[in-house]
Amino acid sequence: MNKLERLISKLCPDGVEYKPLGRVCELSAGGDVPKDRFSKEKTSQYDIPIYSNGVDDNALYGWTDKARITLPCVTIAARGTIGYTKLHETPFVPIVRLICAIPNEYLNVKFLKYCVDILTFQVPTSGIPQLTVPMIAKYVIPVPPLSAQYEIVRILDKFTELSAELSAELSAELSARKKQYEYYRNELLTFGEGVPMMPLGEIAKIGTGSSNTNEGLEQGMYPFFVRSQEVRYKNSYEFDETAIITSGDGVGVGKIFHFVQGKYALHQRAYRIKIIDDTVNPKYLFYFMKSNFLSYMQMTAVHASVTSVRKPMLDKYPVPVPSIDEQNRIVAILDKFDALTTDITNGLPAEIEARRKQYEYYRDALLTFKELEA
Repeated sequence: MNKLERLISKLCPDGVEYKPLGRVCELSAGGDVPKDRFSKEKTSQYDIPIYSNGVDDNALYGWTDKARITLPCVTIAARGTIGYTKLHETPFVPIVRLICAIPNEYLNVKFLKYCVDILTFQVPTSGIPQLTVPMIAKYVIPVPPLSAQYEIVRILDKFTELSAELSAELSAELSARKKQYEYYRNELLTFGEGVPMMPLGEIAKIGTGSSNTNEGLEQGMYPFFVRSQEVRYKNSYEFDETAIITSGDGVGVGKIFHFVQGKYALHQRAYRIKIIDDTVNPKYLFYFMKSNFLSYMQMTAVHASVTSVRKPMLDKYPVPVPSIDEQNRIVAILDKFDALTTDITNGLPAEIEARRKQYEYYRDALLTFKELEA
């Protein structure tokens, strides 16, 4: 029997009372921005943070000189990021769209935060989606003895810390592998003067699709390439070929590339590049464009409301064409690097997700008690 089990067995062997938040917390809604005492930047006069309903750094709205909340509390986003919670242990000012919960003397503020995190808030479907103080007041949480609350907080804090450390290590490993891959890719795709250069328009057929974004499905028979890294689907196709796909405009222009073999559909403002010259390996061109095209585009792109790529730019894009044997060698090396990086990239989210589920399992187990019978 661990320490927590001993505490529960000793202090509440018959169960734990569940109480509405309105009985164990002082609940209040945020107010207006104190415009006559407000600064966007922290100063010697204005050093009290003002928080809204944003997530993490986006929650900081500005600064003022007088706190409204001076006791440790948990805030709950009432609109927008509904249900997002944050622990506050220093004085601050909450503004509209935030609800504050200050625990009474029988409730640890960190324990309250962990309990609120697992609540599923029901938001009305009619009118403006939002939470109100009366709504939140009705949700119930377990209230074990304070000593048990402190032990639960200690365990969950430690678990959270260990998960964060592991995620940081995995992210650092991924970043290092990506830099290594980019270095070798750039080395392999840098050529001397002896390699002939050819305009892309002479070695490839370049065109666009005819599909619109709203035709995309979450599931379908054929991949549908739009103007983002996300691949959607359709139940009809436009092309059946080996091609390179890139965005014609939008935020990902010059960065987004797909290598496709087989049937697919294409957005009307995305380009397909199909090699028509037997002396060029399509996969070689794919790797070269991924490493080089963005810098070319930045020098020649048309800037309007968004940056866009025009077909003449693609036609004139200079491509080094070493021997087909050299191209094949480069592709074989980069395929191996790409597979390694992809494995790590896919493995990282999977590992983080596994840790998150493990954490949630233990958190939920630690916050689930036999309810004391009335």
